[in-house]
Amino acid sequence: MRVIASLPALALPALLAACAQQSTGVATPQPAPTSASGGTTLRPPANARTEEQFDTTSAEERAAAASAPASSERQLGSTVASLGDPAEPGFWLETPMVSSVTKGRVVYPATGKSAQVELRPIEGPASGGSRISLAAMRLIGAPLTDLPTLTVYAGGASG
Repeated sequence: MRVIASLPALALPALLAACAQQSTGVATPQPAPTSASGGTTLRPPANARTEEQFDTTSAEERAAAASAPASSERQLGSTVASLGDPAEPGFWLETPMVSSVTKGRVVYPATGKSAQVELRPIEGPASGGSRISLAAMRLIGAPLTDLPTLTVYAGGASG
């Protein structure tokens, strides 16, 4: 009976030791991803709440993404896109329309605006939906809560 009564007292030091080994709650910094232009795109801060805080692209990156398309691009088709992970920086479109990462461009017909993007393959039929980055969605003027239909081109980024 005395052994059972002393179990909680014996377990307490073990529990306290386990608590001391837990994470401090501070995130380990991850290396910043590199953008297609060779620069570094910063991840949004952990406390980001607004689209401006999540969109960490620079004015230069936005200007490059809005630049004129290359003449060698080819239209892949249209896709309905939703907002992708807002914490993933850069200009990209995750789409089943490509089988490997490639440069491309998306056009939002409602505004006529386009953005140079990295086309990233995802599983699904070519007619399936896509996910677009926050930065690209803002650049083409698409409402963040909509599901815009975009025209997708491969080879649209000019050197």
